[in-house]
Amino acid sequence: MMLHRDMAGILNAALNKGNKIIVLYGARQVGKTTLLKTFAHHYKMLWINGDLQKYQDVFSKKDVAAYQELFEDNNLIIIDEAQNIPDIGTVLKILYDELPHIRIIATGSSTLDLASKTMEPLTGRSKTIKMFPISINELLKTQSVFDVKSNLNSYLTYGMYPEIITLEGANQKRQHLEELVGAYLYKDILQLTSIRHSDKLYKLLQLLAYQIGSLVSVNEISNALRLNHETVNQYITLLEKGFVIQRLSGWSNNSRKEISKMDKIYFTDIGIRNSLISNFNDIDIRQDKGAIWENFLFMERQKHLAYNEISCNSYFWRRYSGAEIDLVEQRDGKLFAYEFKWKNKKSKAPASWLEEYENQEFSVIDSDNFMGFISSPKQKTS
Repeated sequence: MMLHRDMAGILNAALNKGNKIIVLYGARQVGKTTLLKTFAHHYKMLWINGDLQKYQDVFSKKDVAAYQELFEDNNLIIIDEAQNIPDIGTVLKILYDELPHIRIIATGSSTLDLASKTMEPLTGRSKTIKMFPISINELLKTQSVFDVKSNLNSYLTYGMYPEIITLEGANQKRQHLEELVGAYLYKDILQLTSIRHSDKLYKLLQLLAYQIGSLVSVNEISNALRLNHETVNQYITLLEKGFVIQRLSGWSNNSRKEISKMDKIYFTDIGIRNSLISNFNDIDIRQDKGAIWENFLFMERQKHLAYNEISCNSYFWRRYSGAEIDLVEQRDGKLFAYEFKWKNKKSKAPASWLEEYENQEFSVIDSDNFMGFISSPKQKTS
């Protein structure tokens, strides 16, 4: 199956401007390498593996002449796993200042190390882009709406990683997800930090997997893992920086009736979540189908917003009375509220929401109408 990535257009536009170093983030196995290699058709490209000592040695010299000797006449330099290049922020700054004719993309599979090393040196010199697993909108480039909806149960069960999408058969999909969880899921976190309880990091992920769509109590998790609050919060932050999970905070208008000090946590890919709890049952017979649907829609919406460069702040809304809304977006000076339902059910905004926030938008997103919420108007690619 040919997969057309929305990121290709975003990268093309950034490269055509030619005045920024591009820092491309994304979890392992989301397709960064495959995508970047397509640019060899349009540029004379040099691929540099930041894991290799020979490149680390060259860049450690801080010598423009040595860089030019390495680059030769290539006009696009890809520095993969850039966080492993010593003092990469200063290196990229030198390249930007001294070799402005060369386009550079630095990639990393987490923001744990690369972000801290590049943030200050590259102030005003870089454009940061985040890449996700496959989106529904990307599938629609080559498939009909009918076909995508027909495969929806598979996406909700096995997720949207590129390899998963192209594999045939449930057993192959399960095996690949198990490999992702075992070999890649938090590899960078363990390598780049001094975490002392790697076994508890995995148990934390399992606990979070059972709580998607719910308010996460750090206190309860701390007690269950026998870790202090600070350590649990640190692990959650590291998992977020490693693109394993994504936090969603509560919206509050300074009302004491609204919950704003607890977060919801979603998994970047629902297949990873299902693998962590070893449950690949069909969505229709699952007790947690509402939570799965909520996680799926939230992440597909994040992909849609990011790839269309829509500026938006995202929250959930909940009152201590129990009234709640799954997603609230703040954009264009207005609030847009969305309630997620797996099957089409009549639902209206909570009365307390309408009282507090009149003249705001409210919509119910279900398995019949979700396409317009997470995708752009269809432009099929041949």
